[in-house]
Amino acid sequence: MPFAQLVLGSPGAGKSTYCDGMHQFMGAIGRACSVVNLDPANDHTNYPCALDIRDLVKLEDVMREDRLGPNGGILYALEELENNYEWLEEGLKEFGEDYILFDCPGQVELYTHHNSLRNVFYKLQKIGFRFVCVHLSDSFCLTQPSLYVSNVLLSLRAMIQMDMPHVNVLSKIDKIASYDELPFNLEYYTDVDDLTHLTPFLEAESPGMRNEKFGRLHEAIAHMIESYGLVRYEVLAVENKKSMMHLLRVIDRAGGYVFGGAEGANDTVWAVAMRNEASMMDVQDIQERWIDHKDEYDRLEREAEEEEQRRVQEEHGMEVDESQPQPAPSAEAEMDPDFGDMTIPEDIGVRVVRKK
Repeated sequence: MPFAQLVLGSPGAGKSTYCDGMHQFMGAIGRACSVVNLDPANDHTNYPCALDIRDLVKLEDVMREDRLGPNGGILYALEELENNYEWLEEGLKEFGEDYILFDCPGQVELYTHHNSLRNVFYKLQKIGFRFVCVHLSDSFCLTQPSLYVSNVLLSLRAMIQMDMPHVNVLSKIDKIASYDELPFNLEYYTDVDDLTHLTPFLEAESPGMRNEKFGRLHEAIAHMIESYGLVRYEVLAVENKKSMMHLLRVIDRAGGYVFGGAEGANDTVWAVAMRNEASMMDVQDIQERWIDHKDEYDRLEREAEEEEQRRVQEEHGMEVDESQPQPAPSAEAEMDPDFGDMTIPEDIGVRVVRKK
C-alpha cells in the first residue's frame, strides 16, 4: 500500500524546503519517493515535481477569471481539485508503490475549517493510501508566548479537522539559539506542558494583557488544550542528517511504515533501525544540541564528517587534497550476521537552500 506525508503549515514554515530535504534524504536511504505539489501558487519548486496541481489549475488564472484574491483563489483551486479528483488519482497511479510527499498550500483555512483538502485525502485513503500529516511551525513562535499559544491552538485545530495520524514539528530549530533566551527549556514547549505557566510572560509581553478578563481567557484556553491532550512537537533542522533521521523515525511509526514492507536493501536496514527505541533523541539531547552547546556540536559534526571522508579515501588509495572540499564517498559494506548489508550511504546528508 502507498504511504504518504501531507506537509501542512503556515506560509514561511518551510514546507517546500522540507519536501526538498526529505526527498533527498529518502533517496539517500534507498526509498523510492515522489513529491506532489498541491500549491497552485507555487510556480517554482526546488524539488523534482512528479505531479503538479498547476497542470490542472493555476492561481493567477483563477484570480483573473473569477476576480478573487489570493486566499479565495487558493480555496477555489482546491475545490477544483476536489471536483476533478480523478485527475489526481490517475496521476498517482503512475508512481506505483512510491512513498509520496504532498506539498500543501500555506492557507490555514484549508486544514482548519475548509473541507476540500480533507475530502481529497479521505478519498485517497479509501483506495489504500496510508497518510501522516506533518504540520510544520516556524520555531520563531517560541520567542513570544502569545505566538506559541496561538500556534498550539492552530496545531490542535488541524489535528481535529484532518483526523489522521499527525506529527507536529517545530522547524528551523537550528535558528533558535540566535533568538532571545527562552523562559523555559525546550522540553516545556515540545511537551506542551501547563500553559498557565506562561501567564506572567504574556502579561509582560503587552500592557493590554494585564487584566483579569484576559487572565481568565488564557486559563480557559490552557485547560481546553490540556483536556484534549493531543498536541506535542518534534523539532527539525532540515540540513542536519541526525535531525532528519529522528523525524523520519517518528513519522514512520505514526503511519505504520515501520511495520510494512520495504522497497530496497537500505530500506530494509532502515526498518530494522526503526525498531530500536534507543536511537530516538530525547528532549534533553535537543536542548543541549540546539541551544546550550550548538556551536560545539556543529564543530564536532563537521570534524567527524571530514575525518570519515579522509578515512574512506585513504582506504581506497585516493589522494586527499586538504585545500579542496571533499565529496562524500560511498562507505564500504558493513555485513551483519543477522541482517546482511548494513550500509547506509555516506551522502545521506541533505543539501537544501532556504529561500531569502
